[in-house]
Amino acid sequence: MATEDGIAASYMLRATLVGHSQDVRVVATSCFPEGAIVSGSRDRTTRIWTQSEDPSSVYSESQCLQGPTGFVSAVCCMPPSDQFPQGLVFVGSHDCNIYCFNLDGNAPLHKLLGHSGAVCSLATGQFGTLVSGSWDKTARVWSGQKCMLTLEGHQGAVWAVALMPQQGLILTGSADRAIRLWRAGACEKTFTGHEDCVRGLAVLSTKEFLSCSNDGTIRHWETAGDCLHVYKGHTSFIYSIVALEDSDFFISCGEDGTVRVWTVRGDCQQTLRMPCPTVWSVTLLQNGDIVAGCSDNVARVFTRYEALKASPSEIRAFEEEVAKCTPAPQQLGDIKTEDLPGTEMLKERGKREGQTILIRDGAQVSAYMWSMDQQSWNKIGDVVGTPDGTGSPGSGSKVMYEGKEYDFVFNVDTDDNSKPIKLPYNVNEDPWHVAQRFIHQHQLPQDYLSNVANFIITNTKGVTLGAEAPSQDFCDPFTGGNRYVPGSSRGISIDVAQNGNTSPGEVKHLPYTGKWIAFDIANTSGMLNKLKEFNLQVPPENIVRNDGDLDALKDLVECRVDTLEESHIRTLETLLQWPSEFIFPALDVLRCAIRSEAVNSLMCGGAGSSQLVARIASLIASPAPANRMLALRFFVNMFLREAGQRLANREWEKILKVSSEFGFNGNKNTQIALGSLYLNFVLLCNSEAEQETNTFRSQWLVRSMAEVISRLSDPEAQFRLLLALGTLLHGNRDLCSLASRLNLADTLSDLCTRGQESVKLVQCAQQCINYVFDNATP
Repeated sequence: MATEDGIAASYMLRATLVGHSQDVRVVATSCFPEGAIVSGSRDRTTRIWTQSEDPSSVYSESQCLQGPTGFVSAVCCMPPSDQFPQGLVFVGSHDCNIYCFNLDGNAPLHKLLGHSGAVCSLATGQFGTLVSGSWDKTARVWSGQKCMLTLEGHQGAVWAVALMPQQGLILTGSADRAIRLWRAGACEKTFTGHEDCVRGLAVLSTKEFLSCSNDGTIRHWETAGDCLHVYKGHTSFIYSIVALEDSDFFISCGEDGTVRVWTVRGDCQQTLRMPCPTVWSVTLLQNGDIVAGCSDNVARVFTRYEALKASPSEIRAFEEEVAKCTPAPQQLGDIKTEDLPGTEMLKERGKREGQTILIRDGAQVSAYMWSMDQQSWNKIGDVVGTPDGTGSPGSGSKVMYEGKEYDFVFNVDTDDNSKPIKLPYNVNEDPWHVAQRFIHQHQLPQDYLSNVANFIITNTKGVTLGAEAPSQDFCDPFTGGNRYVPGSSRGISIDVAQNGNTSPGEVKHLPYTGKWIAFDIANTSGMLNKLKEFNLQVPPENIVRNDGDLDALKDLVECRVDTLEESHIRTLETLLQWPSEFIFPALDVLRCAIRSEAVNSLMCGGAGSSQLVARIASLIASPAPANRMLALRFFVNMFLREAGQRLANREWEKILKVSSEFGFNGNKNTQIALGSLYLNFVLLCNSEAEQETNTFRSQWLVRSMAEVISRLSDPEAQFRLLLALGTLLHGNRDLCSLASRLNLADTLSDLCTRGQESVKLVQCAQQCINYVFDNATP
């Protein structure tokens, strides 16, 4: 990046592209006309920006492409061809489709259908090839309107795709933290090293490429498999990375609100701070200009060419906007104001590009960033609330309170106290548990719970400190009045016996001949209110834009809809993609809605049913107990309709494997849901249609239940599992012999000894033991 005639060593603002009404999520270079820019937004539009013949003029919007019904999350341009002399623009959307446009009109030429999740990455190759990545965990290779290959193997969303056309290679980066190298549809190599989702890929040469990640690092790889270098500098998620092939520099951007210019050798040459919290996407024009898509609805162009830079007044206005942007909470320290250096520190030279310091100027604390190019400290904002007033931690620091170290010690003002109360908190704690502990300790009203918990979540957003990661369980674990607690009801206890006899062995519970088990009880208003609350906190791409669409879910929850509207479908698909810490009210809605014929037929009988099972199954493996319990209940309720039964019949092994591995490791409601799921699967096995083909599954169920029964601790859950086991064993000598070989009678005898407080449990266990002894083949 050496200085040349007319070219500065650092980037300066060139133009501001204003027109979108929501976040600019993606930017790309257009093949026609030369130097044009394409931007895609959460406002569902894609815009083409062109410059006039005067090379020093700013860009203006020349086209607004419309068609997607969901957020625009990916764009790319295909070079001109004989058929399309102006090239093509491809747009990926959260509606799971890819839209193809030419520049002769604003409506799409056609749609590419096939993905079952949001299309979040696109790249073009030789001979009209297009590669797409999706939340459905696959990448697809397209030629024309036909999908030629589906690349399967990732365990998470495919956030990034790139091509190395000269070698015939495709790269994919995923939320499963891995990068895969593909040739002719087969995975040749997997690259691991990132500690979080891989969000972007950039090809450097025929043998090298870059990747960026939510772990805040960039990695330089050889296709042979070696990681050559790890670049560090960003302070949060890195969303996008771009390089011109065979160039010696590259660009990155991310959640810290910066665009960074790097040399391949490893140095960060320049940090461009934006006047917004997030920079979603970057691209490079052929002349080396940078285009950045920002969360303040604006795309910005930066240049090193003196002749192209913006006017002094525009640059000054931009710098003032940046200065007003407050540094993120995790950048503030817990040191005392009087310990901060004064303005004299600004005379000393910084150590590296982008170094940030806090300076005390009287009563005001300001943040400054070092520019290697300008050899000066540039003010990036004033600290709102001094460090000793916020209780915010510094990097790697702790706050001492009552003899213990905490990541945060907040001052909480209440109406009932004349002075603030100290609230200590570590980021590896559940905010709701800490809030409840705080309320008990200080004898505060229970209805303070939401306010205190949300205060903690808001003021620690984005911070991960200490040895452990923050808990992902953000469910409401305490009742406080009419508050919504997902799954707070255990459900109806099953009591098969019809007489009052309580002597063990005298009441017959087996075989179970009742109806499908279901979880019907719901706090509809509570779950919808929680949905609206979380809808304000989820990432922008996951927001349900219309509150009316959330209100319309009430009829689905209460099973009062015979025909689904498109808005219902769109809302349900959006809710399924919510992050795990927010998804529990959405799962509760789905758990109720799946009972209806309309929803069950759509979700369980449609083309995306296997992806649905995979998504719900992943939530059973979630560390959040509420997610695990509600996901299990969803699968239980799925059996109420024929489409759900067919799906369970097809995907039984996938569902039961993850359920048996994680379902017993939870509270009593989770365990009851697990026992209910086994019982419904046994009823499915014993249905007339399945009797001829269920031998393998029945044996698998017996083995699985024999293992799970000893791990359950809740009597109702144990009883439901024994109903399932006994119903399966009833009249089947082969299965009873298998149970005998598994020493199941000993396990159940021990359960009888430990379960004396539940008469029906002991009765059912004794009946199972009798089945094993009476029917087992010698």
